Order: sequence, then C-alpha cells, then structure tokens
Amino acid sequence: MHNEQAREKDAKPREAEPRRAPKKGRKAKKESIFLVPYPKVIFFYPAFLTAIVLAVWMALTDRFSVKADDTTAVVLTWTFLGVLAVNLAIITFDFPRATSLTMLFLVAAVVLGGVLLFTFYPTLAPAVTEKLGKIRPLANATFYIVFSSVLAVIYVAVFINVRFNYWEVRPNELLHHHGFLSDLKRYAAPNLRVDKEINDVFEYMLLRSGRLILQPSSERRAITLENVLFISTKEKAITGMLGALQVQVRSAEH
Repeated sequence: MHNEQAREKDAKPREAEPRRAPKKGRKAKKESIFLVPYPKVIFFYPAFLTAIVLAVWMALTDRFSVKADDTTAVVLTWTFLGVLAVNLAIITFDFPRATSLTMLFLVAAVVLGGVLLFTFYPTLAPAVTEKLGKIRPLANATFYIVFSSVLAVIYVAVFINVRFNYWEVRPNELLHHHGFLSDLKRYAAPNLRVDKEINDVFEYMLLRSGRLILQPSSERRAITLENVLFISTKEKAITGMLGALQVQVRSAEH
C-alpha cells in the first residue's frame, strides 16, 4: 500500500515554481551625449534675476514713479547697476585665474560699499558726499519690467535657436544637427580627441561652462564649441563612452 501511494504521488505533475524576477543590474550607459554651444548672453542671468526681483518689489510698493528724495529707490538702482557692471565685465574680459576673480570682487565691493556708505551717512565726508549727492540714478518699476521682459524674449529666442544647432556624441559617430530642416553631418567617433578649456573663472562659476574642442580622426580642422554648459560632466561622459568603446574594440581584436 505504501509503495502504491508513493507511486501515485510521483505520478502527479509537480506545480511549476514561480519564476524569480531578474535582479536589476546597473543602469545602462547613455547611448548619446548632447553638446549645445550657447551665446554669451546667457551669462546675463544675474542681472536678469535682479531686475525681476526689483520689478516685483517696486510694483508691489507702487513705485511706478519715483522722486529724487526716494533714498530706497536710489540704493536699489545703484545695486542693479553694480550687478549689471559685473555682468558686463564678465562678458567683456577673460578671468583665467582665481586671483583675477578675487580682485574683481574686491573692487566691486569697495565701490558699491563706498557709494552705499556715503548715501546713508551723508555727514561722513561733506565734500565727497556733496559730489556723490549730485549723482542719484533713479529707476522705477517700469524700467525693471521692460529690462527683464527684453531679456526674457532674448532668452526664449536663444533656447529656440539652440534646438536647431547642437552636437550629438555616440559611441561610433559624432553628429551635427543644424538648420530648420534638421540637416545632419556625420563624423567618425572612434579615436576622437576631446580637449576641455576653461578660459574664464566667472563663466565657469555661473554655469559651469567652458570651451570643448573635438578633433575627429577623419578631419583636419578641430571643432570648437563655445560656452558648453556643465563642461566637466560632459567631458567625463564622453571620455568614459569612448574609452569603453576602445576597450571593447581592443578586446575583440585579441
């Protein structure tokens, strides 16, 4: 009896064991890295944000028209002019070293601090205060609204334009997308030489931007991309992608 029961149990089909879900491996590497060169106007965003904040504040305080004795409006105007002056200096000159960065901040802080000091304490130096008192720039809410609106329109145009002019790095090729009809030019990516240059410390601090130089093996002239955002991250990603490709090719040959 025991033998028959054992045979019946063996004859019954075994239930299929539930399959275990495969373990999640590492994230797949990016197959494409996009490089977008921007114009220098993108570095005006500190002045742009300052103008927006001042426009909102002056509109809320009903300062669409200001008088010469409005000290607060004068101080805010000087502040905006200081930010704008620093922005213009960043775009006009190159600051390749940290020492030049420190000197510019120091000069800007001394000039702006001196102006604010003599504005709030007119009796500190009567002769200097008298001369500075004649310089009272005034900007109302309308000025800041117009300034920020103009820059906003320019930024929208820039972001639309870069969608028709960008580069794409793939493991086996370099692509240049350009034109409103999506024209495409291909370059061979293997043995692609990538050089990174940071010529301006300020521009790198503002948007982590710099110059990226690409030298395809099939081209005599190098491809220079100015003002590439987050350039260090992009350069590491490209180097990692092309390095992995070279390792695969070499291992396949051996």
